[in-house]
Amino acid sequence: MPHHATALRLAAPVAVLALAVSACGGGDDKADAGAKNAATSQAKASPSPEPTSGGAMQTGESATGKVDEDPGRVSYEILAQKVDVGTEAEAAKAVSEPDKVKGKVLATAYLKYTHKSGPALTDGSDVHDGTTVFADGQRGTVLIGASEDAKGCEDPYDVDSWKQGESHVFCETYVIPANAKNVEVHWSEEDGEPYIWKFPNA
Repeated sequence: MPHHATALRLAAPVAVLALAVSACGGGDDKADAGAKNAATSQAKASPSPEPTSGGAMQTGESATGKVDEDPGRVSYEILAQKVDVGTEAEAAKAVSEPDKVKGKVLATAYLKYTHKSGPALTDGSDVHDGTTVFADGQRGTVLIGASEDAKGCEDPYDVDSWKQGESHVFCETYVIPANAKNVEVHWSEEDGEPYIWKFPNA
């Protein structure tokens, strides 16, 4: 199901709101009904349960997920290491329109990804695309371009050699309410349920 993603850009004149639009098309109802009946019959004849994924993770606990990269499917071990939460003043300096982040702070999530199996990567990775940051159960606003400047963070698009057994740390920076009690790091496979690491915002 499409979702709304809100993004703030560094030094951008206006916050960018990206809306995922679903297209609805008509078709032959009889043909659709026939296809559904055939699919139902096939499912009954050979049931194949969907793989389960996602859930609450303990501090230091790693998840395993698969990502369709450019050369093929890669299995990763994913660990949310920490979340660095900044100040309201730092958030105001990070954007071109400080009024848009009034009462907000920046939360940078650090995730370690280990290549477990699959082809070696030679032209970047999309594994970080499954990451989002929530605060007190509400999704934050991604700040594009901020994570590359954070200490200890790598740019996933600059990784030109990633082989099995090797690890990289990629970060995602989100804008969250300054008074948030808990920060959650979510990572999920495409169309999968998220793995969730919770960090108290002291």
